[in-house]
Amino acid sequence: MNELLNQYLNKHLPLSSNWVIELEKQAKIDRIPIMDPIGMNFLMQLIRLNKPKKILEVGAAIGYSALRMHEAYPESHITTIERDDVRYKQAVENISKQNKASNITIIHGDALEELEELANKKLTYNCIFIDAAKGQYKKFFELSIPLLEDNGFVVTDNVLFRGYVAEPEFDHPRYKKMVEKIRVFNEWLVNHPNFVTTILPIGDGVAISYKK
Repeated sequence: MNELLNQYLNKHLPLSSNWVIELEKQAKIDRIPIMDPIGMNFLMQLIRLNKPKKILEVGAAIGYSALRMHEAYPESHITTIERDDVRYKQAVENISKQNKASNITIIHGDALEELEELANKKLTYNCIFIDAAKGQYKKFFELSIPLLEDNGFVVTDNVLFRGYVAEPEFDHPRYKKMVEKIRVFNEWLVNHPNFVTTILPIGDGVAISYKK
């Protein structure tokens, strides 16, 4: 997205509460990647429109997106998974500060293992949000399928990875393998027989997959 358009859209976002501004500042200071404001507000609008009562998030980080999703639809209950010890503790603290511990359940563990455990418990969700290790997106999605209720949807963030996926000659030594993995994931996702997927150039790229 070009910078002028990005600035224009940011100026026209709804006003944020003080706690949202503080969390965004915390993430910036600690260099913790969270969903950008435009992408976050788009996700919140999806939540408002669909009103999913049970949401599963893969990648809690500091609890920012879980709190924002709950803000969008306060009747929802959110389960979020975080592997990193420090971020898990930050998420617990931030969610407790907003008195949302009864609305948001945080699981401390590796999502690849925890998703299987949730499936073993026969738990299901109306909406699943994937925003964790990009190299594992395909595995996360595959493990999420048994957890998704009929007519549910999956939102996957960062699927355009700074626009690099669209550069055929992209050859950065640090990101080349990651970009290739995301390309493979996107191709697999849009051709999945059980989902209809739309990829939108919002933020770092958002895929919305509707379960047929």
